Amino acid sequence: MQKILIIDDDEGVCYSLARQLSSDDRRVTAVQTPEAGFEALRGEDPDLVMLDVKIPGSDGLDLLKQIRTERPRQMVVIMTAHGSTETAIEAMKRGAFDYIMKPFETETLNSVVGKALLSARLNKRVNSELLDSSPGKKTPKHSSLADRIIGQSGAMHEVCKKIGQVAPREVPVLIRGESGTGKELVARALWQHSLRSNKPFLAVNCAAIPENLLEGELFGHERGAFTGAEARKLGKFEQADGGTLFLDEVGDMSVSTQAKILRVLQNNTFERVGGTETIRVNVRILAATHQNLEKLIRDGGFREDLYYRLRVMEITLPPLRDRREDIPEIAHYFLTRHREALSSQASGISQKAMDSLCAYEWPGNIRQLENVVRRAMVLCNGSIISPDHLDFGPEAARPPEALPAAAPAPAHVSAPGSNGVSVAVAASTDLDMDNVIDRLLSSGKASLIEDMERLLIGRALEKLNGNQLQTAKLLGITRNTLRSRIEKYGLKPKVKVM
Repeated sequence: MQKILIIDDDEGVCYSLARQLSSDDRRVTAVQTPEAGFEALRGEDPDLVMLDVKIPGSDGLDLLKQIRTERPRQMVVIMTAHGSTETAIEAMKRGAFDYIMKPFETETLNSVVGKALLSARLNKRVNSELLDSSPGKKTPKHSSLADRIIGQSGAMHEVCKKIGQVAPREVPVLIRGESGTGKELVARALWQHSLRSNKPFLAVNCAAIPENLLEGELFGHERGAFTGAEARKLGKFEQADGGTLFLDEVGDMSVSTQAKILRVLQNNTFERVGGTETIRVNVRILAATHQNLEKLIRDGGFREDLYYRLRVMEITLPPLRDRREDIPEIAHYFLTRHREALSSQASGISQKAMDSLCAYEWPGNIRQLENVVRRAMVLCNGSIISPDHLDFGPEAARPPEALPAAAPAPAHVSAPGSNGVSVAVAASTDLDMDNVIDRLLSSGKASLIEDMERLLIGRALEKLNGNQLQTAKLLGITRNTLRSRIEKYGLKPKVKVM
């Protein structure tokens, strides 16, 4: 008999979860207070604890720490309706099995619970040791404002969960993603939540330093090693000894330098340029690239052995166009961050301007968004940024709303060129669009777009058997937007959302 313990102050959530998760081979106990939770934990010996992060008079993460201290191998899934990236990282770092957001999709909930119970069963069988947060371990300082990872999308919560799992492990990490997605922020988060957080963190952009100077920058050089070397210089590896070294754009490194990096990873030793003394260091390597390393390996531009050394663990950052629901939060963050430095009065962004930001493809990702917001703040003489203040660059790269000849894209329909489904795409389906429009016109309805949206969402839900998660992804909208449209149009999906 599998046993699940739910600790949540919301009686309705407890009842709903207990009803959904109970079965012939599962027994579910639900309590509303930390005290009752610990009493049940000791008496029931549950296979899985589902813990709400916000409980009146207590803190879910503190409870998680207490549970893991008392029962180091206890499977715990954190639940919350008000998550943040720091919460996700901290939860995974403190040993949570997973971190899920309310309201739960039935499919997601069942998947997480099933995996947790399977891991609990395997854990008991092999008596494996999981990460615990024992008293006395140093809690790293919180990241500064400039180092924050912003975003509440599912993709970013997955990234933060991975950071929490990987950060305390003494292994190299390869961070992948397009330029401007925030790879260095992830590297700093890995360092800040690691056991080396009180030691140096140094970053080297391998693409920004000429090849003939990069080895000296990394390994240092002796006096007289080359023209202009008038004194010994310590390289980044020596400066970062005991700490963390971040090699950004590692795919741009020459093959000869790659060989020396490989030696450091294998033996923790190297020689300075022009020297014979063997230097031994203890450095954790974090690497990042926007390039396709697998293709570089096939083309002879990257060493396969170094690839496997760097890629012990991998974290992939999504491009901004794949996490559009995070754009408003990121834009307001930059607005707050740069207001004082730019002496700007701008304190908000109009809805039309925000719609333009959300519709744009962002080839430069978050870095480009930051620059667009900064330019808008300079151009804005009032308190609200409008579409006239937005400058995305070349005309061809502007969003549909910014082009004079283009019709505005409705907020609820993805703009052409996005990952979502536009009305033009809907017109290519098996719907007879001419008949639909004729029928709508004859009925005297004014909003063709809304009726098209209702038909499109209804057909997508039908094709996907009522699966709201897959439907939202297909249409390029958030699950909250889909839920509001379902309620608005009186649609009846087959999968219920708690």
